[in-house]
Amino acid sequence: MELRQIKYFIKVAELEHVSEAALELHVAQSAVSRQIANLEDELGVKLFLRGGRKIQLTSVGELFLEHVQRAMLEFDKAEKAVYDFLNPESGTIRLGFPISLAAKTLPNVISAFRKEHPQIGFQLHQGTVKELTDAVISGQIDIAFVSPVPTSHDDVKGHIFFTEKMMALLPASHELTNEPYLRLMQLRHEPFVIFRQGYHIRDIIMKACMQVGFQPRIAFEGEDVDTIKGLVSAGLGVSILPEITLTDLPMRDTKSIEIIEPNVSRTVGIILPSKREIAPSEQVFFEFLKNYYERLNRFGY
Repeated sequence: MELRQIKYFIKVAELEHVSEAALELHVAQSAVSRQIANLEDELGVKLFLRGGRKIQLTSVGELFLEHVQRAMLEFDKAEKAVYDFLNPESGTIRLGFPISLAAKTLPNVISAFRKEHPQIGFQLHQGTVKELTDAVISGQIDIAFVSPVPTSHDDVKGHIFFTEKMMALLPASHELTNEPYLRLMQLRHEPFVIFRQGYHIRDIIMKACMQVGFQPRIAFEGEDVDTIKGLVSAGLGVSILPEITLTDLPMRDTKSIEIIEPNVSRTVGIILPSKREIAPSEQVFFEFLKNYYERLNRFGY
């Protein structure tokens, strides 16, 4: 079985047409037909039902396609790994991030990195921490920013870059906006605007409220920081958000206040796969991140 045969088979299966597949592959139609026939002879089964202008996969052909597509993905990864090893200052890093880090952390980091390594590109993938973790494990993405950072996961390694406070966000007209700080218990009777289930920020808020003895009354759920800030601005409830989401362009009709009891915070960092080596270009990015946040922490984040 040859790699060329597999490539021809996949292309014909995708297009359901031998001549169109040959056109995309830039080879003669007879060459494609011959390689498919050789593959079927070697396997001892018919992979396609032939009839009319189009051809279709047989049931065993569909089964074969499923496996060889996964195999080709591994070939592509192997080819990329060799290329990245030979060219650590080029290539593309598939980087995941949660929405709470999209506005400030991600643009700042990538901008600083590209100044030093302009030939390395990025494919960006947004998702929840669970979605990003699963994607790193499966190899769909290479590295992901996450918060909070897992410290005891079997399949990923977590690296914490900093810890940030979670701040109370109140409508500007709220009676507590003149307070220098808040105890979370002071918000026990307020309607809350928080992230929907599946977002770790929600879990942090719920745990903190339960810690001081109440369950928050949830008025609105969302999955976007700006939407939550907008609902608070409209006076529809209070929220608790990471400090980093409140430093740039704060909304005019809201006020953020530090919570001193309990300590509500989250870790921020990245996850890497623990069961495979990262590519040299990804290692370059990882080392940059460690130095970048070490400098920020040294001078006060």
